Amino acid sequence: MSTIGSFEGFQAVSLKQEGDDQPSETDHLSMEEEDSGKDPMPRHISRQPSVTESTLYPNPYHQPYISRKYFATRPGAIETAMEDLKGHVAETSGETIQGFWLLTKIDHWNNEKEIILLVTDKTLLICKYDFIMLSCVQLQRIPLSAVYRICLGKFTFPGMSLDKRQGEGLRIYWGSPEEQSLLSRWNPWSTEVPYATFTEHPMKYTSEKFLEICKLSGFVSKLVPATQNAHKNSIGSGRGKKLMVLTEPILIETYTGLMSFIGNRNKLGYSLARGSIGF
Repeated sequence: MSTIGSFEGFQAVSLKQEGDDQPSETDHLSMEEEDSGKDPMPRHISRQPSVTESTLYPNPYHQPYISRKYFATRPGAIETAMEDLKGHVAETSGETIQGFWLLTKIDHWNNEKEIILLVTDKTLLICKYDFIMLSCVQLQRIPLSAVYRICLGKFTFPGMSLDKRQGEGLRIYWGSPEEQSLLSRWNPWSTEVPYATFTEHPMKYTSEKFLEICKLSGFVSKLVPATQNAHKNSIGSGRGKKLMVLTEPILIETYTGLMSFIGNRNKLGYSLARGSIGF
């Protein structure tokens, strides 16, 4: 039995209503197809302008956004660090605090580290502070009565060195470099180096507040009289020498400088916003 004959009674029905003389959308398409067969003219597709706009805001490469990369400059960070150190001094020694400074420490391998310096009437405290976690990572105490030499000058390197550093700095001696062991001399993480070298923090000019606490001359103006008083008040200081304040080049004995180049170039010694890892 054939199934084709069962559809013979049906007729096609148009969905167009009576009186509707306007061509439908399908009629337009069929007419365009017929026209295209007769005259193949190129068709131009008009694009509507985008209603969205993507911009990099704020621009992270302009001031003051560059300074915000340093966590030390963020509101309340330096104040929290100062309060932490004040509490530590009050609990451990009760000494009178002369002042706080935010400087950059340069180790014997020319690596930079962001540090806070605190001068009391008897002690110099060198604090490596984590401004991201707001906590002290390392604290070194130097008796001012042991400091016998302070040098200010430009940085220099050995004649065969590939390393370099611009600017001036400060070096504080509390021991003889000749007495430094060979192991500590070649160990970049050694804490037995008998001196410390400092320079100004890169965020010195971001505000009046940081101009005051990042200025090297301000630190020296407090350190020298505090050290002299500590020598006078110390009983049997052992050295029998007065404090020497000299202006001379500061030698950094590095030669290749690859480690410091990578670290200092990327500011690895600072609490810095590194940006997003993803895209």
